[in-house]
Amino acid sequence: MTGVLVLANETIGGAKLLDVIRERHAEGDVRFHVVVPQSRPRHGNVIYTEAVRDSAQVRVDLALAFMREEGIEGSGEVGDADPFSAATDAVGAGGIDEIIVSTLPQPSSGWLRRDLVERLEEATGLPVRHVVVDLDSEGLPFDVTLVIANQTMAGTELVDHLKQLAEEGPRRIIAVVPQDGGDGSAVQAARARLGRLLDSLTEAGIVAAGMIGDPDPYTAAMNAVQYFHISEVVVSTLPSNRSQWLEKGLVDKLVRDTGKPVGHVESSTEPAGAEA
Repeated sequence: MTGVLVLANETIGGAKLLDVIRERHAEGDVRFHVVVPQSRPRHGNVIYTEAVRDSAQVRVDLALAFMREEGIEGSGEVGDADPFSAATDAVGAGGIDEIIVSTLPQPSSGWLRRDLVERLEEATGLPVRHVVVDLDSEGLPFDVTLVIANQTMAGTELVDHLKQLAEEGPRRIIAVVPQDGGDGSAVQAARARLGRLLDSLTEAGIVAAGMIGDPDPYTAAMNAVQYFHISEVVVSTLPSNRSQWLEKGLVDKLVRDTGKPVGHVESSTEPAGAEA
């Protein structure tokens, strides 16, 4: 079986890359291994390691979900922040016979400015195929809905709203839970809320992945817009008379600064604790 390394970051869901994976799969006995380097966020004064790694893992998860839908065998991992190191680490682990590198077009790609394709060819001695994905002009073959929620993440109203959106056409859901702080217990609690939502969506046949974000919901949302090619944002809060997010104007700020449609869902479901 031929091992093919797929190295990509924000272009991971691009139609051209997905087409190349389909074509290579059709050529014969092949197994794909997806590697997504970690990316430093632009927003926030503190870099939360958990959030940075999670953002890359979401891209891995969504790529593998696509492959499963196509009946394609594959595995994946989060790689080093340096794409060259991420790729050579994977090659060094063994089982890789060729490499596919997906980037943005030349003017926008930091990877191409660093001659990544040529350096990988020279360092590994393997054939390297370069796929250019222009997200600005081509978009993605599906819509991507970003969900920002905390205590209402598993609320019935939010789940029902996302199911309705999924009925409108091909869609991926990326859910972000702002952690309540940087300690382990806060991250664990956030993951539990996130897991309940993802379980509900998976049961409904909706492709979804999630991550822990910056404690500030605005920063968490803006970083997610950086990490992913988002079609729209959905903010889920407690009712308006109890929501600190609404009191602080979160929805209006995201409308202003993301340039994306922003929907708001009020949930009457309030698990133990208070909204961050």
